Amino acid sequence: MKPIFGRGPSLSLRLFFAVVLSASLMLADSRLNTFSHVRYFLNSFVAPIQYAADLPRVLFDGFYERMQSHRTLLKSNQRLKQEVLTLRSDLILFNQYKEENQRLRKLLGSSFVRDERKMVTEVMAVDTSPYTHQVVIDKGRTDGVYEGQPVINENGIVGQVTFVAAHNSRVLLLIDANSAIPVQDLRNDIRVIASGNGQSEYIQLEHIPSSTDIEVGDLLASSGLGGIYPEGYPVARVSKVDKDTRREFAVIEATPVVDFDRLRYLLLVWPNEDRQQNARQSLMDTLNKEGQRGQ
Repeated sequence: MKPIFGRGPSLSLRLFFAVVLSASLMLADSRLNTFSHVRYFLNSFVAPIQYAADLPRVLFDGFYERMQSHRTLLKSNQRLKQEVLTLRSDLILFNQYKEENQRLRKLLGSSFVRDERKMVTEVMAVDTSPYTHQVVIDKGRTDGVYEGQPVINENGIVGQVTFVAAHNSRVLLLIDANSAIPVQDLRNDIRVIASGNGQSEYIQLEHIPSSTDIEVGDLLASSGLGGIYPEGYPVARVSKVDKDTRREFAVIEATPVVDFDRLRYLLLVWPNEDRQQNARQSLMDTLNKEGQRGQ
C-alpha cells in the first residue's frame, strides 16, 4: 500500500537549504540592513521580558553591595570610636602631665626659692582631723630628710618634717593646732609668733598687745628665728585685726598664702648654714635685749 504523502527532501538537503538561506539573509541584512525594523521590533518586545528576568539578580546584587557597605561602615565606625576613645584618654593624660609640669615649673621657678639646697617631693597621703593636719611625702631618710626640716611650695611655707622613715616622712602642716612659726611683718619688721588652730582658712597671732602696729593686708614672712624655717619665706596675710582697749591682747587672724586643700608637689629645703647661724645669733641677741629690759 502506497503512503498518502510521498517522502520529502532528505535531511541533508534540508540542512543545506537552511544554511544557504541563513547565509543569504545574514548577507542581505549586513549589506542592505533589510531586517532592521524586524530587529527593532523584536528587541522592543524582548527587552521588558529580559529586564523582568534580570531584575531579581540586579536587586540581589544591590542588596548584597549595600550589606557589604553597611558592614564596612560599621567596622569603620567601630574602629573610629576606639581611636577617638584612645585619643581622648591620651589627651586627658597629656593635660594632666601638662598641668603637673606647669606646677613643677612654678614650684622650682618661685621668686623666693633661693640658693638653699632643695628637693621636689610628692604628697602620698593626707592625715586630717578637726585639729590634726599632716601629710605623708615620698622622701625619707635615704634621701637625706631630717626631723624639723622645713617644707615649702611655690606660694610659701607649708610646714616642717616631724617623722622620718626610710622612704617616706610625715609633715606637720602650718595650720595644725600644734604648729607655730616665728614671723615678721614685712611692713614694719615687727616679729611675732603665728600659731595654727586646726583651721585651713586662717592662723592666729597670739599674745599681741593691742597697741602693736599690725594692719589688715600686712604680709607675714618667716623671720628665721628658732633656726627651723629660713628667713623671708611668705607665710600669711593679715585678714582680721580686732583691738579692744578692754582687752590686753588684740585678736589677729591671718590667711595662709598656701592652699592646704590642694597640696601635691612640695619642696624640701636644706637651709643655708650661715643663715641659720645668723638666725640663731639674732635670736640670742633678741633674748638678751629682752632680759636687759626686764632688769
